[in-house]
Parts: sequence; C-alpha cells; structure tokens
Amino acid sequence: MVRSSVRGEVSDVVSVEDTTSPEPRDGGGRRSRRGAEGGDRRRRRRRIVRWSASVLALALAGTATAGYLYYEHLNGNIKKESLNIGDAKDRATKAKANAAGQTPLNILLIGSDARDTAENQKLGGARNIGTAARADVQMLLHVSADRTNMSVVSMPRDTLVDIPRCTDAKTGKVYAATDDTMTNASLERGGPGCTVATWEKLTGIHVDHFMMVDFSGVVSMADAIGGVPVCVDANIYSHTSTGHGSGLKLKKGTTSVKGKQALQWLRTRYGFEDGSDIARTKAQHMYMNSMVRQLRSNATLSNPDKLLGLAETATRALTVDTGLGSVTKLYDLSKELKKVPTDRITMTTMPFVYSSDGNRVLPRPTDAAKLWRLVREDVALDGKDKKKTTTATTKVTDKAAADDRIAVQVQNGTESGTGAAVTGRAAAVTGLLVGKGFTKAAADTSAPLSEDRTLVRYPSADLAGDAQRVAKVLGIPTDQVKKSTGVDGVTLVVGADWRSGSTYTADDDTTPESANALNASDTKACMHVDPDYTW
Repeated sequence: MVRSSVRGEVSDVVSVEDTTSPEPRDGGGRRSRRGAEGGDRRRRRRRIVRWSASVLALALAGTATAGYLYYEHLNGNIKKESLNIGDAKDRATKAKANAAGQTPLNILLIGSDARDTAENQKLGGARNIGTAARADVQMLLHVSADRTNMSVVSMPRDTLVDIPRCTDAKTGKVYAATDDTMTNASLERGGPGCTVATWEKLTGIHVDHFMMVDFSGVVSMADAIGGVPVCVDANIYSHTSTGHGSGLKLKKGTTSVKGKQALQWLRTRYGFEDGSDIARTKAQHMYMNSMVRQLRSNATLSNPDKLLGLAETATRALTVDTGLGSVTKLYDLSKELKKVPTDRITMTTMPFVYSSDGNRVLPRPTDAAKLWRLVREDVALDGKDKKKTTTATTKVTDKAAADDRIAVQVQNGTESGTGAAVTGRAAAVTGLLVGKGFTKAAADTSAPLSEDRTLVRYPSADLAGDAQRVAKVLGIPTDQVKKSTGVDGVTLVVGADWRSGSTYTADDDTTPESANALNASDTKACMHVDPDYTW
C-alpha cells in the first residue's frame, strides 16, 4: 500500500516535470553544449524531485499510521465503567433543550482514595490497604446550556446521605440501599456508577458523565501541567505528633505545587482553618480555580510535545463512564468547557449543618434544596444571568368565586432530596387558609409529594380565577399558578420553599451565602492556616 502510494506521488510529480519545454538544439538537430548542460541539470532536478516525493510520501504514510496507532493507544489508556448502577435512575430527569436546542452538561468529578497499586499505597499511606476505594472528593460540574457559565458544587465526604440499591456491573453483586451513610462510601458499593446514583437520588439532577482520578493520577496530572500556584497566609506544616496530617509543608505566600505536593494540598485537613473537611473542600476549590487559570495562560501547552505528554498523562489518570470513553469524546468535551470564560466559573460547597454528634454533616434543608434547584433550572450561581422573561400567565376571563365557596385541596410537597417531608404541613396550611375565609379548604392525607416551589394548580379555565385568588391571598407569585390535568380542582402544593411559618416568601434565584461561592478569576484567595500548624 505504501509503495503504491509512493509510485502515485512520484508519477504525478514526473508528469508535471516532463511537460517543460524541449531542450534547445543546434542547426543540425544535435543538442548544443548549452542545451546538454541544461538537460543534465533538469535530469538532476527530476531525480531530486522524485526522491523528495518518495520520502514525503513515505513520511506521510508513516505519520498517518503512527497517528492512528497512537490514537488507539490513548484510547486504550482510558478506563471505563457504567454511568449509573443504582435503582433510582428515573429520579432525575434530563434537562430539556433551550430555544437554541442546547442542553446543560452535568459531570461528576470523583477523587478516589484507592490503594490498589504500589504507587497509590505510597502516596496515600499504609492505611486502608486492601479495602475498597472511597470517593473522598466529589464535585458536580454544571455547564450551562448556552456555555456562558459553569457552576461547581462540592459535597464534603463526611456528608450523611441515603445511598440507593446498587448492582456492580462487573460482578453482578447487589448492594442494598442504606440510610444516613457517609457519601464517600458510595464508591465502594459497585464503583463510580453508585456515586452517580447517590447524587441523582439526593439532588434530582441528571448526571451526564463522570470522571474519576486516583492519588497517582493527581500527581501525574499536576506534573504534566507544570505546577499549580496556591497560597497560604502563614507557614504551614500539616503534621501531628500522632502521625496525622498530609505532610504538606509550605512557606507563607504563593507556591507552585506539583507532584506529591499537589496531592498533599488537596488532602490537607489538619492545618487549614478549623481542621474540618469543609476547609479541605475550600482548598480544593482554590486549587481547581488556579489550575483552570494556569491551563488557559500556560504558553507551554502550545508545544506539541507538552500536549502529547498531557494527553498521555490524562488518559492514563482517568476512569470515565462508557459514554465518554474515547479521546474524541474527551476532546469534544474539552472544547465545550473551554467556551466558558474564567470569570464565569463559580465554585461552591453544598450548604450543610452538623449532625447531632458534631462529627458528620447533613445537607441544610432549605439552602441545599435551593442550590440543587438552581442547578436543575440552569441558573448561574454567580448571579450574572440576564433576567429571564417570566412565562406569560393565562388570561383569566372567569371571575373568582367568593372565598368561602372555593374548594381548595392542600398537599404536602415539602419532601426533597435534602430533607424528609414536614409532618402535618398540609394540615397547618389548611388551617391558615380556613382562618383567611377559605372554609372549604381540606388537607390531603395521601403520601407527601416533592416540589421545589409552592404551586397552585387547577384543571380547567373556569377555575383559573379561583386558583389565582388563592395565590394572591397567600402571596404566591402568579407564575406559580399552573394549569394541570393531574388535579380535579384547585390544589395548593406546599413546596420545599415553605417548610415552616404562616407567611409565604417567594424564593429568588440568588445563591445561598452558605454555599461559600468562590469565583475562578479570584487570584487573591488564600487559605488561612491554623496557628497550631505553623513553623
């Protein structure tokens, strides 16, 4: 095949060369000396052209073959697993496309504490050797449908969650559902597909892909990038007399960390702020933001050798879902991520409260539920989204009946992924309505529902006026009054945004302060060091 290709290349070149004008001859038809010398030069040029074409053709053929083989080599580096192995796949619905046909992207980033290789054992320490890997870092990366912004939400590894029933796709082993279990344990219940299932069950957010990296992967990626600048406000040495701590030792100010030192930064808890997993999450956000800035400003990444090295390292470091398991798909994803400006990337932490014993954390019912809703509804967490036009409300032609003639069914929709339904909430709001003159209001005693926002539903146009009257009396915005064939009459669904109190306050789209938002363009962010860990 190569020789055939070469001959084709050569013949094409020769045919072009042979179309030159004939050599000059003397009057008797013999070539003149000048003509002979010119002909010799032309023959030499033809030989050179033929040789050059042959070499070029061989080089092109060799490069194409090598490129294909290297592409297949990179594909072979990537480890792949099932996206979702839980039994609650229908809990999260994939977001609908916007007017331009674009959909958001949700990618779960997982940091594994696996000690499955000698290098990982050395980097992670001798503890937990032989046990299943856990998901000590979990970040949900949300890219907006229009690719103008990106939001990242971290869940501390100590968060207590309900893990759904998961089935290991490789072994068929079934792991029963568990309640109030540390979220990092989801990974050891069949793999990253169970961590994805846990997130979907908790948040109602559909996860499109996951990407997982272990200790050695973090080290190799940090080396390939060439270092990531991080900042501490004092000298730090993360080490205790009992052997705890990451071993991180840095001087005050900004240091570019790579290799093992980068891993130490990401794992440090003892020495940062209050020594909690929350402080560690904050440090991870600073590292991620700095890495983004470094990748986008690092001129060395335009060097082909550097890029090939980064490609080799990245593909070896990653475990991804089967839908993302090729170099082409990873490259396509990187192009989508690159569209988002650095100053539109926002890092947050799931709002939380401490458990009763103070050793674990739980999602903060109202704030966490609001954060999940913002992500589901593709609302930018940096607050820079343009005002979305409110859906036009149905024009009401039917006049509302007297309050005491309006029958209202009240349902409890306060259940959410971050909290159980508030017992007796439907009855409490029914009492509120009766006190306002809606004497035909009645509580629905069936199973609780799950709604982010409080809604008033009605089945037909002749009841639209009644529904809007109920909403007006309670202070519920008109865009939360919805026509629905799923109800028989005017129905008030008390949502997760009204779990207590007698006054409804319409929810807004601002990111809760408890999410501790940090923008990726913030170059002044610096970790506070616990004075007990300075040197």
